[in-house]
Amino acid sequence: MDDEEIEDYDREVELALYREYRDIVGQFAYVIETERRFYLANEVEFVRRDTEHDFYFEITMRDVWVWDVYRSDRFVKSVRVLTFKDVNIEELSSRDFELPKELALDE
Repeated sequence: MDDEEIEDYDREVELALYREYRDIVGQFAYVIETERRFYLANEVEFVRRDTEHDFYFEITMRDVWVWDVYRSDRFVKSVRVLTFKDVNIEELSSRDFELPKELALDE
């Protein structure tokens, strides 16, 4: 396989992942971004944990979809993340689920 074929394959995998995201995003209430992953979830608990000299965040999610091209099954019952980095949690509204017609991908 040459470099161009590998790049084409990577683009196809990313596009398939995006299409999967587009098809299932309406089933979830939250978008969660960490430094390593992007998640969709229906339940999220976010707790700051203090230690003697520092702190970290503990995020527990239930009914989760993970944005990861390397996973064979992206639907997960629960996920627990511990991180010192920034975390972004957004509650989705029904308007977030619809792409404008000019952006919709025809299959």
